[in-house]
Amino acid sequence: MIFKGVTLILEHGIETGDLRIEAGRIVEIGTGLVGESHPGATGLVLAPALIDVHGDAFERQVMPRPNVFFPLEAALIDTDRQLAANGIATAYHALTLGWEPGLRDVNRGLSMIRALKALAPQLLVENRIQLRWETFAFDALPVMQEALAGPLTPAIAFNDHTSMSMRPHDMAIQDRAFEHSPAFESAALDDPRLRARCAKHAQRSGLSQEAYVDLLSRIWDRRENVPDMIGRVAAMGRDGGAAMLSHDDTRAETRAWYRAHGVSVSEFPMTREAAEAARMGGDLIVFGAPNAVRGGSHIGSLGAGDMVEDGLCDVLASDYFYPAMLAGVARMEDERRAARHKLWQLVSAGPARAMGLADRGRLAVELRADLVLLDWPEGGAPRVRETWVAGRPAYRAVPHGG
Repeated sequence: MIFKGVTLILEHGIETGDLRIEAGRIVEIGTGLVGESHPGATGLVLAPALIDVHGDAFERQVMPRPNVFFPLEAALIDTDRQLAANGIATAYHALTLGWEPGLRDVNRGLSMIRALKALAPQLLVENRIQLRWETFAFDALPVMQEALAGPLTPAIAFNDHTSMSMRPHDMAIQDRAFEHSPAFESAALDDPRLRARCAKHAQRSGLSQEAYVDLLSRIWDRRENVPDMIGRVAAMGRDGGAAMLSHDDTRAETRAWYRAHGVSVSEFPMTREAAEAARMGGDLIVFGAPNAVRGGSHIGSLGAGDMVEDGLCDVLASDYFYPAMLAGVARMEDERRAARHKLWQLVSAGPARAMGLADRGRLAVELRADLVLLDWPEGGAPRVRETWVAGRPAYRAVPHGG
């Protein structure tokens, strides 16, 4: 199959030409290629398919209303179709393994890991897992061990929303010290404001605010053992060849501490200090695509567009909305943040590098034919026409106008 007369988004720039695929691989890129051509591709844009390193929008399919759970099989099949329709050929579902009951319970996470493994032959795109581990959830280690032994190596993200919840009430989340530093200050567990802060988490877990804070107080007692547990999980990740990320970094100290454990990706850093420390240390930096689409962070952290412009962003992730990856690239191009081919690397080559996926993320000979065919009119929004995964058509859309 040859895509003829398409606009190719390549690493070094954008060119009009042809691309041939055979046996799931890109085998030739050039002009005037001879052979069976793909009907309807001429004049459209052909780019490497998107790679999503952190997406938790699947939670809306699993629990569409508070504490209303749908069968995992139906939820995951629908999620997979959403990914394909948005040009995402490889997705790491940010599966929170926490100490809360409900949606983010460890056992529910284990069920999803097993369901994805069983469903894999029926799915359109490559569905992977990011083990989004809450560092106070000690019961999650056997689940992570099972996932790491699976056929698709998961990523591991180190989250500490527990300490974030326990910060002083007059302190913004971006201002908190490194969680394992003696400088970290914590709120009083009997402060009534803590119940209000945890209200959303309590609703998600199905607990009353009082019961949630009571559970939080027992979990908080584990604090002195958390650094050792992080060391154990990081060793598991290194041994298993997993990409590892630290989440919501606020300090250079945070980044240095995780880097020493082999965690080389900073995911959603909250301050310029943390982002610059990541760049100085040779780490890769991830921001959320919804941040880029909205023109800034909804919680007052760093703006993704500014970070891209300043050279402090390597990856855009869907975060909580799959269409945001493509829309984020389009908005930043409109804002002249960078050239289109550079911006596209944030959703393809950059994520591949962060996850250690050397076989995809670029239009290059011998790489896997993960492709997205786009209708991208001048001055208009890009629309996915087709998504190809390893040379297989996973999604095709024919609009009313043909």
